[in-house]
Amino acid sequence: MLLSGLTNTVYKILIIDDNIQNIFMLEDILSPLGNIFFSESGTNALALVDKIKPDVILLDIEMPDMDGWEVCRTLKANPLFSDIPIIFITGHTEPEFERLALESGGVDFITKPFNASICCLRVHTQLKFRQQNQLIIKAKEELQQLVNQVPMLITYWDDLGQNLFSNDNTGLWFDSLVGDVKNKHISTIFPEALSNAILNHHRHITSDALKYIVTVPQSVGLSFYEVFQSKMKSSAGVDGYLVTVVDVSEVKHAKQALYSEKERLRVTLNSIGDAVIATDTRGLITFMNPIAERMTGWRLKDALHQKIEDVMHLKDSDTQQPLLNPLYLALREQRIVAMALNSLLTSRGGHVFYVEDSAAPIRNENGEMIGAIMVFHDVSEAMAMAMKMSHLANHDQLTDLPNRILLQDRLSVACSTARSYGTKAAALLIDIDHFKFLNDSLGHQYGDELICMMARRLRSLIPASYTLARLGGDEFVILMSETRSVEASSQLASTLVEAMHEPFVLDNQKFNVSISIGVSVFPNDAVDAEELMRHADVAMYRAKQEGRNRFCFFSHDLESSLMERHHLETRLRKALINDELFVHYQPKIDLQTNIIIGAEALVRLANDEGELISPAEFIPLAEESGLIIMLGKQVLNKACAEAKRWLEMGHTIPISVNVAAAQFADPDLAGMIKKALLDHNLPAHLLELEITETALMIDAADMQNKLSELISLGIKIAIDDFGTGYSSLAYLKKFNVDVMKIDMSFVKDMLNNKHDYEIVKTIISLGKSMGLVLIAEGVETKEQSHALVELGCFMGQGYLFSRPLNSTDFEAFISQSSKCVKGINSVDE
Repeated sequence: MLLSGLTNTVYKILIIDDNIQNIFMLEDILSPLGNIFFSESGTNALALVDKIKPDVILLDIEMPDMDGWEVCRTLKANPLFSDIPIIFITGHTEPEFERLALESGGVDFITKPFNASICCLRVHTQLKFRQQNQLIIKAKEELQQLVNQVPMLITYWDDLGQNLFSNDNTGLWFDSLVGDVKNKHISTIFPEALSNAILNHHRHITSDALKYIVTVPQSVGLSFYEVFQSKMKSSAGVDGYLVTVVDVSEVKHAKQALYSEKERLRVTLNSIGDAVIATDTRGLITFMNPIAERMTGWRLKDALHQKIEDVMHLKDSDTQQPLLNPLYLALREQRIVAMALNSLLTSRGGHVFYVEDSAAPIRNENGEMIGAIMVFHDVSEAMAMAMKMSHLANHDQLTDLPNRILLQDRLSVACSTARSYGTKAAALLIDIDHFKFLNDSLGHQYGDELICMMARRLRSLIPASYTLARLGGDEFVILMSETRSVEASSQLASTLVEAMHEPFVLDNQKFNVSISIGVSVFPNDAVDAEELMRHADVAMYRAKQEGRNRFCFFSHDLESSLMERHHLETRLRKALINDELFVHYQPKIDLQTNIIIGAEALVRLANDEGELISPAEFIPLAEESGLIIMLGKQVLNKACAEAKRWLEMGHTIPISVNVAAAQFADPDLAGMIKKALLDHNLPAHLLELEITETALMIDAADMQNKLSELISLGIKIAIDDFGTGYSSLAYLKKFNVDVMKIDMSFVKDMLNNKHDYEIVKTIISLGKSMGLVLIAEGVETKEQSHALVELGCFMGQGYLFSRPLNSTDFEAFISQSSKCVKGINSVDE
């Protein structure tokens, strides 16, 4: 049995074969058994064996640089690897090869072609054999270690008293045991009294251990040994007998030493960590242990026969009034009495200790009370620790301000007081604007320092009667209790916002920091403390929405709008989890021939009643909540699947998919797109990604690298809503994009507004000069279409041709067209 227990073994299997196909085949067969390693060369395999220490080796016989026989002989000659089972694999089936394999040290022989189940079983068998061997070796090692470590002498003797084994060869038990004592007679090894006793008992022992104690005279006194003696049998009869010896001298001597009750009591009381004072029935001290001496400042010789109250001065920690020593209650009531809580002990030298514990009467053997004993200990550190733990539990570790727990308690008290006295309580929730950006750019050490500086500045701006708490992160709360008017909270919030105009100095650098504050007033805005905080959070969110660096009061309309936002986010999350999003497709048309040249995939979301929700509502929410990456992935896969289906129907229609800026920040974007193309077997040239020019400008250098990576996949890139952002033409020139989409806001009024017409004309001219394909969005009239063609833009999309259609209606739309041609990839609406 293993003392250390069994562990879950992950086997390491090494395949040595110069044929990579064989390796792949064996890897596929054997991978359920463990981790697979391989080498195509015998020479390299020898180095790999030393590195990975495999549990089994599958070895090909015929290899160019070093054949399997030589590899096997080399491994078997090395003591470090000789126990690794080697299974030969070969195409030869002749018995001679199998014989040579076994003679050279192999344990099995697998022929090609491989039978997967038999091959797996053979390898599994060898792995199990190896595991069992290792367990046996481990068990032997642990047994030997156990025998060597047990605090007893273990010996084994033949029937004539000759030694066959001893776990002591260092003389730890007896000087005569030093060195090799095998085959020596017991009388020459053990003390005479011990060897005689063992020999005398020899004829009476059975397989059941005989137990007895032997007293052995020593130069320094008597030693006591407890002996266990039993027969050891084999199939041939009695081989000998096992003798184990335990030194019980210490126990014997301890029992004798502790026989006296007085000595036993002295040893015990002087060794414990509590203070002990014993008295007679009159309260006169008869005993004090060293701890009691230290705490009272009295030595036992001075305190003997003194009244306990003269030695042990007890006071109440709250009132400082003297306390009756509980020992007197124990004497009077003849029972155990606990010490009063909050007891203070003042020592002779003036040191003060918080103490607690109890007093109990002492009785003699007849049950008569002969005195009492006082047991107490110092709880000063424990009480200080309790106070510290209470403080830590209720205060923020970074700023030492009240935390959420303590704030909640004070909020409840403030609301209760305001309700009782007809006053008001206000909660100001403060959030540092753009703190995450500051924290990430400065580093967390400076971020923490800024939090502490903010806490100090806020604390300096409010009266001591107000509570300033930190909720965590960059959020603070100021609780104004017992205020008379709402205007007071407005004035304070204004003061706080203005006070942030003074920059903070970190590492000799100035940083301008602003805050957003949400204000909620009880009982105007809330009925309890929980609602007060929730409404302050709502108001703070409004301050953020309105541009930050300001404060806002709570309103019910604000709460309603946030609840609607919450419901929309919940619906969006549910749709993403349950794959309930669907995609509409808007055709892209050649303005000269009216032929379909592509389609733009546009995501759609329905509410619980089945009504469509505007993308203008849920797309920004997806970006704010971080759901845009999951949303984009689902739309991409649905669009690729649809484009592949069109291709199988004979329609080569490129599909364009919008990609948000947050998706470009995802390092796995290229991998996700590549997987989507592979999963749906869609040619890369039929996929186009649309991204806004503003998103391109977030990090131009990084974006250029990511675009190059995407283009290398074979897909096309389009700039969406061109002209509405604030891109730099110098940067735009660097981006290797394919398509430029003219925003519908310009196309809509191009025939009615000279400025819009000139903008469209300029964009078309710019796109042509850069060699980009141009597509106009929002084409609604034939006049717009003709004007675009005249200006040199020959592709468009809009309600003139079709609204975005579901997949069924889109298929009907393309079926009406007499032909579809391979077009360029396009993008977004």
